[in-house]
Amino acid sequence: MLQYKVSGMTCGHCVSAVTKTIQSTYPNAKVDVDLAQQTVTVSLDQNLQEVANLIAEAGYPVHDAKIT
Repeated sequence: MLQYKVSGMTCGHCVSAVTKTIQSTYPNAKVDVDLAQQTVTVSLDQNLQEVANLIAEAGYPVHDAKIT
């Protein structure tokens, strides 16, 4: 799993935007957004930076990324 610390997410629209952006490139990805913790967890075997770039393209800065 890939986990990202992301800022700027505050509502359901943010959750939807991040999820749709990732799944538009990786349709089989399971995306879990935790607004309270400001994290995005993606069940996917992909490049950590590629997914971080997608999150940033959705308008949410990624501050940390790790494989869990």
